[in-house]
Amino acid sequence: MTKADDWHATLDELSRRRRTSHDMGGAERLAKHHGKGKLDARARIDHFLDKGTFREFGTLVGGDIAADGIVAGSGLVDGRPVMVGAEDFTTLAGSIGPGGNAKRYRLAELALRDRVPLVMLLEGAGFRPSGEHYGRTPTDLLAQAQCSGKVPMVAGLLGPSAGHGALVAPVCDWTIMSRQGAIFTAGPPVVKESTGEEISKEDLGGPGVALASGVIHNLAEDDEAVLDDIRRYLSYFPSSAWSYPPSLPAGESGEPRSTADLLDIVPRGNRRVYDMRRVLDVVFDRPDWFEVQPKFGPAIICALAHLGGHPVAVVANQPQVMAGSIDADAADKAAHFIAVADSFHLPLVFLADNPGMLPGSRSEKTGVLRSGARMFAAQTAATTIKLHVTLRKAYGFGSMVMSLLGFDNQSATFAYPGATMGAMSAAALSKASHAAEDVEAQLRQMEVDASFRSAGHLGFDDLIHPEETRNALLAALQRAVYSRQAAAEPMARTVITP
Repeated sequence: MTKADDWHATLDELSRRRRTSHDMGGAERLAKHHGKGKLDARARIDHFLDKGTFREFGTLVGGDIAADGIVAGSGLVDGRPVMVGAEDFTTLAGSIGPGGNAKRYRLAELALRDRVPLVMLLEGAGFRPSGEHYGRTPTDLLAQAQCSGKVPMVAGLLGPSAGHGALVAPVCDWTIMSRQGAIFTAGPPVVKESTGEEISKEDLGGPGVALASGVIHNLAEDDEAVLDDIRRYLSYFPSSAWSYPPSLPAGESGEPRSTADLLDIVPRGNRRVYDMRRVLDVVFDRPDWFEVQPKFGPAIICALAHLGGHPVAVVANQPQVMAGSIDADAADKAAHFIAVADSFHLPLVFLADNPGMLPGSRSEKTGVLRSGARMFAAQTAATTIKLHVTLRKAYGFGSMVMSLLGFDNQSATFAYPGATMGAMSAAALSKASHAAEDVEAQLRQMEVDASFRSAGHLGFDDLIHPEETRNALLAALQRAVYSRQAAAEPMARTVITP
């Protein structure tokens, strides 16, 4: 007998235990899962990561409970390392036991230690009822909270997610759900037991509810689409706050070009509607920019794009929605987006065209002033590169939250000639002051002249022709990136969010 023969029994036992883990919930449960059009936990990881790069840890945790309900490890996305955990719904409904809790903590711990993104693929029932004592075992959410603002964190909701596991999603920077996903504090059976309400998981926390509440950011058709969008989202970000966002290769970066098309897209009259998305199509490198949270607070567009090959975060008013007036949902969405972009050093590009914060009793009841203050605090505290263009108008506090103020640490501020600004529009001021007809005409002319007066006092760095929009922003960004002469590091947060 050779020394190698001595290993056979031990290695056979290792192989047996690995097979138990890899078999997950067994053939019957896997078939049922696949029958719903879903990938299983291991197939999700295989689809998400670069082929052949997954390195699992904690394979044997849980013993006969395969991987204790969560597959965890590391791999590469476009050649860059990430940590990834996938709840296995075929094993005790993806519920969390002591071993699974330790693995989840380890995922976040390693993500922060090694300064790489953390991706959680969720479909689970939360902590499982157990006679085992958790004691002072640290929970994964503590480690995850320590990752915030230091490494990108993403959650994919690929089925029902309840209880403790569901809390992972809102702690992440960005969350995307499949059409079969759902998220709630407690599932329908617990709701019925606690309150007597009978409700389906779709009506409790399905895509329609989660999008409307702002709990999730984006929706995708199925598992594969969710995983592909997570890869795309991460492509705009550095691996951590200790590095800068990766630029596109030279051959893929956009060159300077005229944006004369904007003369046809952006009407000269302030009361005429247009789609700001068409502006993004023209200004940025290619019309495949990625919109974040399009169904929530649609009066503001938040998007990831490239400008001259550099990843940027775009905050733009949408005149198609309430004439671009900023309501509470739009401000809350933008505040979070700005904070995430700033944390990972993405330059912010503001495209302003709004009549101010949304007035009215309904808006006030939703806390529009608080949400507006939150957005203002986020943008004024941002230390990343900031670029601003006023296309037609920006009134009152609506201009301040869109980073119009020229002394607010921007690298560049521009406006189109004829852009109007001030405390309120001439029409609103005329009505509020009961102005005579001749006074109203004077007010309107002063409004039209406002951009030239402002430029004459350096209220903007320059007034630009619409066809110069891309090139003005690109030149400003190319200059501003020279500010990155010091090593990147996490932002120090000192502002209390209102």
